[in-house]
Amino acid sequence: MNRKTLVLPAVVGLLAPVLAACGATDSGNSGGKAIVVGVTDTFVSGKDAPAPFDPAYTYDTGAWNILRPALQSLLQIPRGGGQPVPDAATDCRFTDTENESYRCKLRSGLEFSNGDKLTAADVKYSLDRVTHIHDSNGPAGLFDNIDTIETVSGTELVFHLKTPDATFPYKLATPAAGIVEKGTYAPNRLRPGFAVDGSGPYTLKTVVKNDRLEKAVFTKNPHYKGVLKLQNDKVEIRTFSDAAAMGKALKSGEIDMMTRTLSPSQIKELSAGSTQNINFIESPGLGIRYLGFNTDDPSVKNKAVRQAMSALVDRGQIASEVYGATAEPLYSLIPSGMAGHTNSFFDKYGNPSKTEAAKILHNAGINGKVRLTLHYTNDHYGPETAKEFALLKQQLNASGLFDVKIQGTPWAKFRPAELHGDYAVYGLGWFPDFPDSDNFIAPFLSKGNFLNSPYANQAVRTKYIPDSRRAADRTAATAPFQKIQDIVADDVPVLPLWQGKQYVAARDDLTGAEWALSSSSALQIWELGRGVS
Repeated sequence: MNRKTLVLPAVVGLLAPVLAACGATDSGNSGGKAIVVGVTDTFVSGKDAPAPFDPAYTYDTGAWNILRPALQSLLQIPRGGGQPVPDAATDCRFTDTENESYRCKLRSGLEFSNGDKLTAADVKYSLDRVTHIHDSNGPAGLFDNIDTIETVSGTELVFHLKTPDATFPYKLATPAAGIVEKGTYAPNRLRPGFAVDGSGPYTLKTVVKNDRLEKAVFTKNPHYKGVLKLQNDKVEIRTFSDAAAMGKALKSGEIDMMTRTLSPSQIKELSAGSTQNINFIESPGLGIRYLGFNTDDPSVKNKAVRQAMSALVDRGQIASEVYGATAEPLYSLIPSGMAGHTNSFFDKYGNPSKTEAAKILHNAGINGKVRLTLHYTNDHYGPETAKEFALLKQQLNASGLFDVKIQGTPWAKFRPAELHGDYAVYGLGWFPDFPDSDNFIAPFLSKGNFLNSPYANQAVRTKYIPDSRRAADRTAATAPFQKIQDIVADDVPVLPLWQGKQYVAARDDLTGAEWALSSSSALQIWELGRGVS
């Protein structure tokens, strides 16, 4: 067993991996046999999740990992991070000094996987469709700043933005900007089920049982024209009910690699080097966990309640007792390693303190125990989530200031209920759409935010977020980001808890596993190949 630790240093606000030596040679192909990747993500189609793989609907890392190989975007973020590079486009750039006009020229001869011609009109149609459908669960908020999309010819587009936005190229590199065909994706309604068609490097076939995805089989698309160089001809993503079943399949050779999500016990075992023929790869991650609040709910409408919770929660205990070495305490929405990160919550509340929490509540005229239910999803982030919330309940109740209950709900029902405002307090995770601090701020605090939160701070929305987006040099956005983090620590519309690491375990004849996950947790299956151990 080889253990590889990838060091991801902060470079201009981004995280870029340093390649570790492999125990296998690069073959450049998979030898005709599908490379099988295990995940514990759950994909269900039904009333609560009608279109799990429609780019206008899905806004989740696991589902985006299915979309990304099948749908092509104008731009692609390089495997090691950095500025987006052209994929369906040959050139994209801002044409003004204010970062308000963005022009792209398409590659010649682009085709969808069925051989149909792909033009600038298809790109415009795809983005218009996301914004027109504007599903409450979906990523339309990424494109709220688009004023108009102009097709100059069959091969050129100009995006006219409402306000300057230096992060716009990153948004065009997400699966939300995946190019779809009018014949299979209606303009004003979602595409139900699990089918995905596009012009990406792979075509997709799915195996479904009882409205639940069991396998996603990706086969090299001969019509693909883009920047990605495929190291295999076929990859299968297989879903498992839990990490234990996934780990057993890896050890037996049934699958070649596993990720999303290994359990702390598996990580401890693999780190110890006791497992033969398996490479273990660890890297810093940008995924975060937090509590969200429906700030209109009477139980938490007074920000003193949210502030008191911030003064009581012991992030260090949660990280050490539930997640071990896989997590570290987080005191801001922007994680460590990103430009502009501060420890605003620690600066304001310090170490957990019953005295401080009691003072906050007393000064706000809140007497007696605050009664709350903390909601979490019991099938989306792994079994440790239940342990985490049990510990949160214990921490808050031990103060004598709160009377907390906890409730777990399957993701397919949890997410719609959260969006509907049914929960006063709820736990969620966030994996960034792209590696920029903006993507840890705008999705939570802007109008039409990811949480459908009623919280609105006009200084954040109308001054600090726009100011941060003007800076082409992203390190220059530090000042407004720090202002925003201080406001969040005071108002507490969300309460950051911890930041996680990333892990991949792979059979030692697999090459490219060190590039399997980007710093934003994007699964890059085209990097995987087979070699000789």
